[in-house]
Amino acid sequence: MWSFLLRAFMVLYIPLPPPLPLWRPYNPNFEESTNREEEEEGEANGNHEEVPVGEHDDDRVLVIDGKLQSAESDEFIYHESLVHPALLLHHSPKTVFIMGGGEGSTAREVLKHRDIEKAVMCDIDRVVVEFCRSHLTANEAAFNDERLQIVFNDAKAELESRRDYQNEKFDVIIGDLGDPLEGGPCNHLYTKSFYGNVIKPILNHRGIFVTQAGPAGILTHKDIFTTIYNTLIHVFNYVIAYTAHVPSYADSCGWVLASAEPLNLNVEEIESRIRDRITGELRYLDAAFIVSSTVLNKTLRTSLLNETHIYTEENARFIHGCGVFNNNSSDV
Repeated sequence: MWSFLLRAFMVLYIPLPPPLPLWRPYNPNFEESTNREEEEEGEANGNHEEVPVGEHDDDRVLVIDGKLQSAESDEFIYHESLVHPALLLHHSPKTVFIMGGGEGSTAREVLKHRDIEKAVMCDIDRVVVEFCRSHLTANEAAFNDERLQIVFNDAKAELESRRDYQNEKFDVIIGDLGDPLEGGPCNHLYTKSFYGNVIKPILNHRGIFVTQAGPAGILTHKDIFTTIYNTLIHVFNYVIAYTAHVPSYADSCGWVLASAEPLNLNVEEIESRIRDRITGELRYLDAAFIVSSTVLNKTLRTSLLNETHIYTEENARFIHGCGVFNNNSSDV
């Protein structure tokens, strides 16, 4: 999720639980990271993330390295918007790959679709996943769902491995990634080369890719939203940008959805698929709103049309700001 400077939250630091063994018999859906040596090196060097749970009034928020990730009161807006448009526009999704998503909320929304046979959640940060699995009770069922496989690895490396050694493909790939930051770990997952050489070839026929694309407000949409959109239209034939306001971020969020095949934004068809596919009720989305969220205001629409920047390893853009929480203060 995109970075946001917090100014009014009190932080309750909760000690991280002991690492969960991957062989726990009641939840055998973890897979060992292929980058364990890098993880151990980071641990030896003390490169731990702080993962506090903050409280504001009756709300609880997840904060990583001083940056707001989600708030219990409205995280459903972000996660429903990230997941369901792609799955509902797909004719029959069975397999999903989630890049990031360590808190488990993206997996929770994916697994609401009864026809999903396998969802792979690939997150590079074991500490965050274990923390969220222990403390975010809303996602307990998702973490224990037999259809979910959890892998600790870099998403690019994992996708390349599955492509090259297992000949595996996916119906939908979801980018629930941190924003691109200068020196950040996710920057290579926003590049044209990654989209074209890794994402596109590993999608099944009529497959769909969707990624979070940072803030998308009037004053913030040029940070990375327009760049991600412009990068994807140079890789995929059909690309849709859409937005929703998330109160905890005090701004709109943007997502970009892409496919090599046409995408049919038909209210009646989407409503029928919601009834037929999804277990339980969606709290934020319905078919009409999914379609309407793709209608952008003139400022955003003009910026998307005029954007020329393409995200590459050599020519990146970043979200600036690193949050305000720290280990030595219990308030802001």
